[in-house]
Amino acid sequence: MKPHLIVLDLDGTLLTDQQQISAQTKKTLLQAKEQGHPVMIATGRPYRASDIYYHELGLTTPIVNFNGAYVHHPKNISWQHVHTPIDLSVVHDVVDSINSYEYENIIAEVKDDIYVHTENDRILNIFNMGNPRITLGDLYIHLQENPTSLLIQANEANSAIIRDHLQAVHAEVIEHRRWGAPLHIIEIVRRGLNKAVGIAHVAKDLGIPRERIIAFGDEDNDLEMIEYAGLGVAMGNGISSLKNIANEITSTNNEDGIAKILMERLKLS
Repeated sequence: MKPHLIVLDLDGTLLTDQQQISAQTKKTLLQAKEQGHPVMIATGRPYRASDIYYHELGLTTPIVNFNGAYVHHPKNISWQHVHTPIDLSVVHDVVDSINSYEYENIIAEVKDDIYVHTENDRILNIFNMGNPRITLGDLYIHLQENPTSLLIQANEANSAIIRDHLQAVHAEVIEHRRWGAPLHIIEIVRRGLNKAVGIAHVAKDLGIPRERIIAFGDEDNDLEMIEYAGLGVAMGNGISSLKNIANEITSTNNEDGIAKILMERLKLS
């Protein structure tokens, strides 16, 4: 069988609700690798919060972080990485425009450095994974370079209102996605970026055509990826809009949904 590129979202997909890779899914992915099928991660997370799983699976492929805003190869510094941050002037415009709405915090990330507008222990605990350099205080003062992503924290109701505003006013320059409960966060990256863009860059480098890409996801930041892949698979716990466009729907992230598809499609024992 010709090699297929296996693309994995992390939260709600590769990872169980306990933030672990199940034994069966790990075994199946390692078997797929042994049979010549490259495995890669495509996530909204920064690298510092995804490297633990990259190393657990023994990956040697590039990785898509920040929903396509940063595509790089952790084990090959000469690989042509792609970093596409948001222009600082756009960040200022967005922050200015949402000041009339109720939100709890704004966080900017420059690769693995974090800038937190308002000090908040809950936010700091969540973003502390990988021991990043954290700068607290007014973004206008402390953020002096184009960020990889911008995050807006608000409650569920206000999050929806802010997203409507972003779509109406800033759609020409940014893409925005949502994080699910319990922490309602809007994630913003530069216009035109998504996981599919990053995956296409990697697949070209690996010489694997689109029809031999198998991608797994569960949330709205996986929509383009699932549509782009030759076989786009929505997890059983995925959102309805993703299931509607997926080629297949598998079991949930807690039921080895990835393993079941790969065992069938790649004829793994």
